[in-house]
Amino acid sequence: MAELEIYLLWAAGEEKVGGDERLNVDRIGIEDPATGEIFAFCHTASKEDVDSTVAAAHAAFKSGIWSRASRHHRADVLENCASLLSDALPKLIALESKQTGRVIKEMQAQVPSLVKWFKYYASLLRVEERSVLPTSGKLHNFVDRVPLGVVVQITPFNHPLLIAVKKVAPALAAGNSVILKPSELTPLTSLMLGKILAEAGIPAGVFSVLPGFGATTGMALVSHHLVRKVDVTGGTYAGKAIGTVVGGNLAKYTAELGGKAPLVVFNDAEIDVAVNGIAFGSFIASGQTCIASTRIIVDKRIESQLLDKLVAKVEAIKRRIGNPQNPQSVMGPLVSGKQLAHVERLVDKSIAAGKAVALTGARRMMGNSALDGSDLSKGYFYEPTILVPPESNESITDSPIWREEAFGPVIVVIGFDTEENAVNLANDTEFGLGASIWTKDLSRAFRVSEQIEAGIVWVNTHHRNDPSSPWGGVKAASGVGSENGVDAYHAYTTTRSTILNFASTEESLATDDWFGEEAKDVRYG
Repeated sequence: MAELEIYLLWAAGEEKVGGDERLNVDRIGIEDPATGEIFAFCHTASKEDVDSTVAAAHAAFKSGIWSRASRHHRADVLENCASLLSDALPKLIALESKQTGRVIKEMQAQVPSLVKWFKYYASLLRVEERSVLPTSGKLHNFVDRVPLGVVVQITPFNHPLLIAVKKVAPALAAGNSVILKPSELTPLTSLMLGKILAEAGIPAGVFSVLPGFGATTGMALVSHHLVRKVDVTGGTYAGKAIGTVVGGNLAKYTAELGGKAPLVVFNDAEIDVAVNGIAFGSFIASGQTCIASTRIIVDKRIESQLLDKLVAKVEAIKRRIGNPQNPQSVMGPLVSGKQLAHVERLVDKSIAAGKAVALTGARRMMGNSALDGSDLSKGYFYEPTILVPPESNESITDSPIWREEAFGPVIVVIGFDTEENAVNLANDTEFGLGASIWTKDLSRAFRVSEQIEAGIVWVNTHHRNDPSSPWGGVKAASGVGSENGVDAYHAYTTTRSTILNFASTEESLATDDWFGEEAKDVRYG
């Protein structure tokens, strides 16, 4: 058996050995979710590793080598990052598929798009304008955006590179020193990113990648007194816990957390187009996305017709599930045995309680793939699943699968009678991240979208993303702040107001001698 590759930390511009002595763990086994086999090892960062890396990041920030570099220089380097990322795409795509279990078809579409984030923020730097405020008197008041310092970014397992780049690009553009902690399940492409950015011209100490567990590496990072901002994507429980720690240091905080996205189909929608949208929104990444369309809300007049077409679509998906490296495979496994067990629990509990009925799916995939003969029972494959109410809508809206985030290929389909009913069902959740509406009626699209409680609302599409488009929730369970666009760049900065007095000496003597012996008209403010 060939010796497995071991990945080291990427700290302060170089590879370093890491280890957590308290847990007696110095490396993590990285599992292929399609087979359950360990295919690589990755070193973990201890508290000592965190302290030394934060110190190096802080020193780099204070030196000004990046934080005070010109905006045009930072833009040039970010464009180099985009170019070198493009060169590394074949290896990144293969490794991203291997560690996540996501099919190669998805990764070939997603990973190349990441260069857009570096290019977007490079362009933003080149056109950034300094605002001048209308201060009274002979004063010139201009405002600059300046970096915060050391920032920590915590990323999840489902889109390792995408979510990392969405955070890293604006943070670096603003001039910060960045420390990335990827999920312990999928850290390998993030470590590759460290080398790519260094080659592109990011100075040593300005970008580091510290894999490890949340309770140790993550906690040491987010609680560090030198960290001025934490940006996390993850579950609601973890996001709240991290926010409490970050607040104790009065540091800035952005969190993109849970979702339970509604997808509302009105009776005038193109049903075939809507079915394709549901399949993509629900089953891409095996449903492991924060904006997965897990609650399908359909006008009762077309519900039966839509369900027939949707079941046929799901059956076609099942026939084409196989080895994720097979270009013909369309859906991969869940990321781990733990995640599979979570999905099974929610579905089984809802069905056992009489709250839901499975039209198709609702079980782990076993045996050989109909597509390529690969043994699905070795991995964490779960059938794409459609659940419906047994008798009434009310029963399923009380179920765990309606209320809790499954993060798997499971959807609930429910009917509605009126537009008001549809909106109420869509908003019947503690989450408020994404939603979509399917209709040909433009006025209805505007009217309903204004009532949907979500930070992102799509019309006749789902799960569209662009570097310029804000991405964040409107309810507490879905987080605080947003990614992408100018807002994300601003969130990695603070303002510095500079006020210049350009009055002549005579004018200053006449108006600014507050404590002069002669009574004069002096200014205040």
